Amino acid sequence: MNNQEITQTKPEDPALIPSEDTQFDQKKPGNLIAVIVGIVFLVTGILTLGILPRLQRQSQLNALAKSANTGIPEVNVVQPKLAASSTQIALPGSIQGITETPIYSRTDGYLNRRFVDIGDRVSARQLLATISAPEADQNVQQAIADLAKAKATVVQAKADLAQRESSLSQAQATYKSVEAQLSQAKSSLKLARITWLRWQKLQKQGAVSKQEADQYQTAFEVAKANVSTIKAQLAAANDNIKTAVAAVTSQQANISSLVASVASSESNLQRLKVLQSFERINAPYSGIITARNVDNGGLIAAGSDVNSGNAWLFKIAATSTLRILINVPQKSVQSIHTGQLAQVYVRELPNRTFTGVVVRNANSLDPSSNTLLTEVHVQNPDNLLRPGMYSEVTFTASRPNPPLLLPANTLVINALGTQVATVTPDNKVHFHKVELGRDYGDQVEVISDLGENVNLIANPTSDLQEGAKVKVLTSK
Repeated sequence: MNNQEITQTKPEDPALIPSEDTQFDQKKPGNLIAVIVGIVFLVTGILTLGILPRLQRQSQLNALAKSANTGIPEVNVVQPKLAASSTQIALPGSIQGITETPIYSRTDGYLNRRFVDIGDRVSARQLLATISAPEADQNVQQAIADLAKAKATVVQAKADLAQRESSLSQAQATYKSVEAQLSQAKSSLKLARITWLRWQKLQKQGAVSKQEADQYQTAFEVAKANVSTIKAQLAAANDNIKTAVAAVTSQQANISSLVASVASSESNLQRLKVLQSFERINAPYSGIITARNVDNGGLIAAGSDVNSGNAWLFKIAATSTLRILINVPQKSVQSIHTGQLAQVYVRELPNRTFTGVVVRNANSLDPSSNTLLTEVHVQNPDNLLRPGMYSEVTFTASRPNPPLLLPANTLVINALGTQVATVTPDNKVHFHKVELGRDYGDQVEVISDLGENVNLIANPTSDLQEGAKVKVLTSK
């Protein structure tokens, strides 16, 4: 039948109208399968919510009834296992700069200009600000003038010393000349005395006249007087030498004093120049400016005396290496040592893990919290970490003698402390007091001696008594 014949057929013909069964048969098979699957899920849900819990409850009631008939309680047992040979200790810590320093002024004045602000990264010796201090500049100029005056005084004193040394040399030369004259006079006196004695003897013999003998006597007396005069001149020349030596010594002492004064003036000038250099505020090391407390034109006071109101100018923190201070609990103190590596996590950087190293600890526990202050250093080359961030530091500690690991539902906590209920080889209940280590929630560590092959009762009830007979159920 073609399309034209279908179009010409009358719809009122009952033979040509499809019945409901025919319509249902023409539906897709997938609808039927979906209905069947829904019915199956419905039946399964009814069984799960209704019949299976009833069957489990009935099984428990049967077990209780059987237990009540026999009078022996039934228990499930588990065995402890050794914990891992290494464990991780995660502790919170606050990140700080390896060095954080407030910067104060060393001279009084007004802030002329600042070159950095909060958040700026600076290098060592970088200029941060300049201070206008006219008094310091004037003091430097005055010190320069005082130093020049002191040096000129030393030059004049050295010239006077040279003159006095020349006078000393002249006095010494005069002394030598007089000394030579005295030697010659003594020789003349000796000759005159010999001649006078010879002529005196000739006179007594009558060989010469008395007048001639008296002439030689007079010559002797003159030579004698000349020797005395030259001796007096020599003594005077010696006194002149002593006076000249004293003058030279005095001038040398004066020059030493003046030289010391010059050194003092130079030292004072250097001190004032250093104070003048404090007009330039430089960064002590490379880091980041974390705070600023001054602005252009502000009055600056030297020093860091809190009582006088002197305030810091900037605060700088070194961030290439950061430190994290951690309070380690007493139970974990033995697991952490200097040089140990640690993993540092920051919530805001979920895809990054930083490696730190333990550099030192306080070697003494805080009595108020029983914790050991420990410092961890972490490198920060990319400056992703910032001072003040909250972090989590994880240590991996090896344990040569790992403790036992028990399910938390095996613990019995009462007035006698923390215990576990065990089943002896003759199926009797025995309670062991245990000392707990780390708590993992559903499992806990036991650091007391318990043994690996011991059978622990899971979920022990309060009606279990020491030495009671129990029946051990086979655990799935």
